[in-house]
Amino acid sequence: MKKSVFLILIIFFLSGSWTGSWLEGQGRPLTGISLTSPDNHLEVRIELREQISYSVYFNGRQILAPSPISLTINDNVVLGRRPVLENAARTRGDETINPPVREKRAVVKDRYNQVNLKFRGNFGLIFRAYDDGVAYRFYTGYRVPIKVRSEQATFNFPENYSVYFPFTRSFHTSFESNYSYLPLKEIGQQRFGFTPVVVEIPDGPKVAITDVDVDDYPGMFLTGSDQGVPGLVGKFAPYPLEEKLREKSDRELEVVKEADYIAETRGGRQYPWRLIVVADRDANFIATDIVYRLAPPLEIKDASWIKPGKVAWDWWNANNIYGVDFKAGLNTDTYKYYVDFASKYGIEYIILDEGWSDPADLFKVNPAINLEELVRYGQQKNVGLILWCVWLTLDRQLERALDYFQRIGIKGIKVDFMDRDDQKMVNFYRRCAAAAARRRLLVDFHGAHKPVGLRRAFPNILTKEGVMGLEYSKWSNLVTPDHDLMLPFTRMLAGPLDYTPGAMRNAQEKQFRAVFDLPMSQGTRCHQLAMYVVFESPLQMLCDSPSAYLREPEMMEFLAGVPTVWDETVVPEARIGDYAVVARKSGESWYLGAMTDWSPREFELKLDFLEPGRQWTVDLWLDGPNASRFASDFTRKTVKIASGESLKLSLGPGGGAVARLTPAK
Repeated sequence: MKKSVFLILIIFFLSGSWTGSWLEGQGRPLTGISLTSPDNHLEVRIELREQISYSVYFNGRQILAPSPISLTINDNVVLGRRPVLENAARTRGDETINPPVREKRAVVKDRYNQVNLKFRGNFGLIFRAYDDGVAYRFYTGYRVPIKVRSEQATFNFPENYSVYFPFTRSFHTSFESNYSYLPLKEIGQQRFGFTPVVVEIPDGPKVAITDVDVDDYPGMFLTGSDQGVPGLVGKFAPYPLEEKLREKSDRELEVVKEADYIAETRGGRQYPWRLIVVADRDANFIATDIVYRLAPPLEIKDASWIKPGKVAWDWWNANNIYGVDFKAGLNTDTYKYYVDFASKYGIEYIILDEGWSDPADLFKVNPAINLEELVRYGQQKNVGLILWCVWLTLDRQLERALDYFQRIGIKGIKVDFMDRDDQKMVNFYRRCAAAAARRRLLVDFHGAHKPVGLRRAFPNILTKEGVMGLEYSKWSNLVTPDHDLMLPFTRMLAGPLDYTPGAMRNAQEKQFRAVFDLPMSQGTRCHQLAMYVVFESPLQMLCDSPSAYLREPEMMEFLAGVPTVWDETVVPEARIGDYAVVARKSGESWYLGAMTDWSPREFELKLDFLEPGRQWTVDLWLDGPNASRFASDFTRKTVKIASGESLKLSLGPGGGAVARLTPAK
């Protein structure tokens, strides 16, 4: 034991990562370990005393107070109580990742410092320090399956800071909420919410908390601390022993009997990352790709067939097409009209949402729809079909249904109403994504938890819901510009979000009404356009009626051309809940999207992200002079500008702006 401790001390001495204050005394076991980020701004300190705890520092200031962590398995064996360190191995990561489906950028730089702590009892902890965050995960090395009774994941703060927090009432949730802003201590132990959450430190950085690489394990919710300190505590859904259909539902399985453990899993494995993202500028929450870096590596041998793009969606606009010589609805003629529209503007896909089949049987196709004829019609016009389905039905018919979809030429599936992230449901996500990938089918998960990294392993998962998106405008007034300006800093931190933008009926706050069959959006027309740049989704919806778009050629000039994947992302201006200005590059062109809450704003943006020494043509779509009264008012213009010059943007209440910047010829 003395030899192993001596070796450990030499390792840390040579790496310059400990000081005498971190040791109990000469000849005694090591009780303190420090790990810093590559740029030395972030530091995590790990204490090994009666329990394992960690704290986080930013530029020398403590931003997370000592926070105990442990894993309880089998017969209440607590991994982390009175830990005995056997080995500590330090490594550095400095690699590049080339995502087959680009979200923020074509090349992801993965730089971190890591320490792997192996403890007596056949378990360990891995800590990583990045320039933009800190993460840790447990691992175990048993040869037989184990039951994880509970996990202690705490995030304590030095003071009672305020947090942006999405509450939910139960583990059965669609993960769709507005964000409340309140002091940490007001959350309490009786309420909880889902991640990501963002904690605001006065005169300091903001801290976001989420989980990554959730596999064969439940997702992490958060509740208030039970120790009387300002903090957040992980909360995990128990393993479901018995399920039944929810009352008055034909699609949602409700857990009616729970186990006294959260996971039954293989004994030799790594557990999900617990991630603390640190941003000294709000803009960094939008720019970071740390979740992707921590996600499991690619598992698909050939991802070249995966085709991101835009999709014309039927459900939001209730198939309200008009000016045609047939009756619109769930029928072949209507969907041929969608195909024609998509083909005209180079839109890659259309979705057949609920109604194309019996929700309980994917082989009982609506007799008014000739599915195979529609597929052939779409193929002739280079438009693919994506089919909506209830997850419960799909899971029951998975292999047979996906074989059929592949055989007739369907391009993807939209899977809905999971509404849980316990271990059993998390395993469905993987099973579904893998089965779809084997048949070269895209996946859009709706009624789902937020992304937790599976999309890097299976990039055919192009997008996920898990967000209070535009659909809520059909029955409520909850989706406001204020809410929209929360999402880039919170939910989008986890990964792509299927918000479903594109409303052509727009309203200011006092004019808005929720009309299910003829919906409108809150905020301006250009606020909707800006979402195609600000919100990330490699499969991006056009939610409104093709008839509405066909009457808006200037809108379609932008919507037809805007990409859904990007080579680079920069964020010139951003403040959580208030505004966001995002610039994204595709090829030689840049796209700029600006959004504001109900407060009108003006920006003067220096375009120093453009390639120097060039002239640029800037096509602009701006809030019109009367957008504060008539939200659909917009102005379209083109200007010339040089690299490094400034661009002025004026946004109305609930407003937005978009620009397309191309090198001048």
